[in-house]
Amino acid sequence: MAHWGGAAGGWSNTGHPSMQRPSGLKRSVDGWDDDELGRVYDHSVMRRLFPYLRPYKRQAIFATVGMLVAAVASNAQPFLIGLAVKRFIANDDLAGLNRIGIALVALAVIAWAAQYIQQTTTAYIGHNMLLTLRTQMFGHIEKLSLSFLDRNEVGRVMSRVQNDVTVLQELLTTGLLTVLQDFAGLALVILFLMYLDVELALVTFTVIPVLVIVMAVWQMRARTAFIRARQSIAIVNANLQENVSGVRVIQSLSREDENSRRFDRVNSDNLSANVEAGRVTAAVMPVVELLVSLATALVILVGGIRLLHGDVDPAAGVGTIVAFALYVQRFFDPVRDLVLQYTQLQRAMAGGQRIFEVLDTKPEIVDADDAVILPDVRGDVVFDHVTFEYLPGVPVLENIELRVQPGETVALVGATGAGKSTLTSLVARFYDVTTGRLLIDGHDVRDVERHSLARRLGIVLQDPFLFSGSVQDNIRYGRLEATEEDIIEAAKTVGAHDFIKRLPHGYETVLHERGHNLSLGQRQLIAFARAVIADPRILILDEATANVDTRTEVVIQRALKRLLKGRTSFVIAHRLSTVRGADRVVVLEHGRIVEEGTHAQLLARDGVYANLYRMTYEQADGHRAGGAAPLPAAGA
Repeated sequence: MAHWGGAAGGWSNTGHPSMQRPSGLKRSVDGWDDDELGRVYDHSVMRRLFPYLRPYKRQAIFATVGMLVAAVASNAQPFLIGLAVKRFIANDDLAGLNRIGIALVALAVIAWAAQYIQQTTTAYIGHNMLLTLRTQMFGHIEKLSLSFLDRNEVGRVMSRVQNDVTVLQELLTTGLLTVLQDFAGLALVILFLMYLDVELALVTFTVIPVLVIVMAVWQMRARTAFIRARQSIAIVNANLQENVSGVRVIQSLSREDENSRRFDRVNSDNLSANVEAGRVTAAVMPVVELLVSLATALVILVGGIRLLHGDVDPAAGVGTIVAFALYVQRFFDPVRDLVLQYTQLQRAMAGGQRIFEVLDTKPEIVDADDAVILPDVRGDVVFDHVTFEYLPGVPVLENIELRVQPGETVALVGATGAGKSTLTSLVARFYDVTTGRLLIDGHDVRDVERHSLARRLGIVLQDPFLFSGSVQDNIRYGRLEATEEDIIEAAKTVGAHDFIKRLPHGYETVLHERGHNLSLGQRQLIAFARAVIADPRILILDEATANVDTRTEVVIQRALKRLLKGRTSFVIAHRLSTVRGADRVVVLEHGRIVEEGTHAQLLARDGVYANLYRMTYEQADGHRAGGAAPLPAAGA
C-alpha cells in the first residue's frame, strides 16, 4: 500500500492542527527568558501579590506581630547587657545581675517562641499562596488559545507553573521574611542607639555613606556576574538535554568524543562564570566586616576619649560602649543577609513578573456575550470566503470557498505548508477566521459556545496523545458518563477490543506517560475509540494512519468505514487507500483550493493532484512518471 509522502513535494503534515504555522514564531513567554534576573525589589510584583494575601489577613497579622516581638526580644538583649555593666557590675549588685540574667533567658525564650510562630505561620501562608497561584495558572493556561502555545514553548510554560511559582513561594517564606525581619531589627537598633547616646550613635552612622557606595558598586558587578552564571548553566542544560535526546543519532555517527569536548567547553564556561560570581560575592563580605570593625573602633575610640576626659560617668560610659559594640554587629546584619539573598530576590522578582504576564494574557478565542448553544447538527460545513493569517499580512488560507455536505467525507491533500491542518483547525475553532465566515448548519462558529461546538467534533491526530490512567479512562476521556458497555462497544468498533483484552489487566491496564507501554498502532486505535465513543457529527482525522504499520492500517481502514459512515469528515492523509475512499478530494496549494473532485476525476484532469500522485505512488511502485503504466483499479 503506497505511502503518500516522503518524496520532494510529497503529501505530508506535521501533526497537530495548530502546528502548521510560520517558522520562527516561537519565543519565550512574553519575551522573558528563564535565565533573566529581575530587580532586587519590584514594586509591581509585590503589589500584585497582595490580593493573594487577603484570605490570610489574620495569619499575616499574626506573623507580623511574631516578627516584631522576636525583633524586640532579640535586640533588647544588648541593652540589658549594657545596663548590667552600668548599674549592677559597677555597684557589686548581685541581685540585680540575677534579675538581668533571668531577663536575658526570658527574652531568648520569647524570641524563640515568636520566631517559631512567625515562621510556621509564614510557611502556611506561602504554601497556600503557592497552591492558589499554581491552580490559577493551570486553569488560565487551559483556557488560553492555541496561538499562545504557538508563541511560547511548552517547556517554558511549564517552568512558569512549576519553577517560577516555587521561587516566588520561597521568597515569601524565607527570603522576604529574612529581609523584613532584618530591617525591623535595624530600625530597633537605631532606636536603641539613639536612646543610649545620640552623639555616639551619630559617630557610628558615619560609616553609612561608605557602605552605600560599596553596595552600589557591588550590586552592579554582582548583577552582571550572576546573569552570566545563569546564562551559562542554561547553555549547559540545553546541551545536556540535546545530547541525551539525540543519543541514538550521536552513537550511530560516532560523535561521542566530539560532543564530550563540546560539553567540556560549555561546562568550563559555566565553571568560570560561577567562580567569578563567587569572587564577587566573596569580595563584599570582607569589606562589610571591615566596616563593622571600623564602626566598633570608632565607638571604642570616641567613647574612651569621653571617659578619659570625664565627660560621662565611668560606669555608665563603659556600659554604653559595651552595648554599642554589640549593636554595631547587628547594625550590619541586613547588609550580610542582602548579599546572601541577592540572587534569590532577583530570581523571585523576575519569576513573579513572568507569572503575572502569563495571567494577564487574554484568551483570543472567547464566547461572545450572546453566544448560543450549538444544537444537534447534521454536519453541513461552509467556508464562506475564508482568509486566515497567523501573522498580520501573511495569509495561510486565502479566500477559501468550500461546502461539505452532511455525511460527506472530504480528503484534504497538498504539499507541506499548503494549509490543510490550518483549515481543520478553523473547523474546531482553535483559531478564528481573519475574514469571511465558517458556518456549521448555518451557525457562525464565532456565535456559538465553544464547549457545545467541541461536543459535536471528534479529532484524531497523527501522534495520538494518551493521558496517565487506565485504558478505559482514556477511551471515555471526553465522555465521562460512558458505561463499561459503551467503552467496549467503541473499542470493538475500531478493532481495539482484541488487543486490549490481551493486556495484563485489560481495560484497567494503567498506561505509562503518553501511553509508551503500547505500540504506536495500539495508541492510535485507542485514540479512534476515544473519538467514536463521543459519537461526533463532524470528524477530523489529521494524518491518523501515517505512522502505523500495514497490518494495523488494515484494521484501522476497516474501522474507518464504520467511523466515517454518516458523519461529516475531514481527512488529511497521504495514504492512497484513505484518499481514494473519500467522497471528494480537495487539493490545497499555497493556502488556496486549486482542485476538487473524486480521486478518479482528478487523475483524469491531469493537474496538481495527478502530478503529486505520480511523484509519490507511481515512483514507489516502480511506474514511470509519465503514467504509461495502467493505474490500479479502485479496489486494489
